[in-house]
Amino acid sequence: MNVTFQKQMKNLEREVLLKSVDLDDDGDDFQFVLDDFSANEEIIAIAPRCVRCNTCVGECPVSAIEPANIFRIAKITDKCVKCEICVQTCPVSAIKLINNSVIYNNEDENDCMEYNLSNVSSSHRVVRMNSISIDYSAENNWDDCANLCPTKAFTLEFKEFFEDSDMDLGIDLAEDTLYPYVNEKMCIGCSACVEISHNDNAIDLDRYIGPIIHSRNLDINHEACVNCYLCEENCPTGAIELVDGEVILDNDKCIRCVECTRHCPVGALKIVDIE
Repeated sequence: MNVTFQKQMKNLEREVLLKSVDLDDDGDDFQFVLDDFSANEEIIAIAPRCVRCNTCVGECPVSAIEPANIFRIAKITDKCVKCEICVQTCPVSAIKLINNSVIYNNEDENDCMEYNLSNVSSSHRVVRMNSISIDYSAENNWDDCANLCPTKAFTLEFKEFFEDSDMDLGIDLAEDTLYPYVNEKMCIGCSACVEISHNDNAIDLDRYIGPIIHSRNLDINHEACVNCYLCEENCPTGAIELVDGEVILDNDKCIRCVECTRHCPVGALKIVDIE
């Protein structure tokens, strides 16, 4: 995805006026002046293709994602610290890292604020199904499981299918009744069927989720540090400590988020890409 759009400054000025001027003020003296301006920020968003597996919810280290259910997809909340672990972990790549840049040039004759949105590529962790089994004696919402399976590995089949495949399900199969079937060669272990099941014991999934792939590190400028303790106080995982006036980082705990860099008043902490 690469999207660029513009917003007329006169429209932006009107919005700022409505939000900034007191209600008792008629706004006649309000003047909108903006110098050349540019900003850049990363956004994490969940696309409609979300299969409601809630893998992201379980892997988020700061509980910043509202779980999905049959009616809605998962949602990134304001608690997000941009560690990108959910982006790496989503089995169907439904969570996107988007670069959001805003540019204004007051010498541009169009007098517009320009917005640019573009996808940022990210490494992906291994998510793999080791084994999956179905309790055919259990009552469950099998149709929802089949509808949400991203690879169509989970299907509903009639008695004849299992007889032709020489599969013994351990129960007597009725005519004109659909029964669940999982093609293990197609299953990616996303866990959507497990999460959406009304019966917690209907599906047993064993899967493997690989290690986080770090694409950036935290660079610490010890000389610039002023020992304000803001990094330690705001680190969501307790990865940073000030010991005898020196910033000590626990790389195993560090999730490469932006909280410490955001709160450091002197720029002594910086996230840098690994070359």
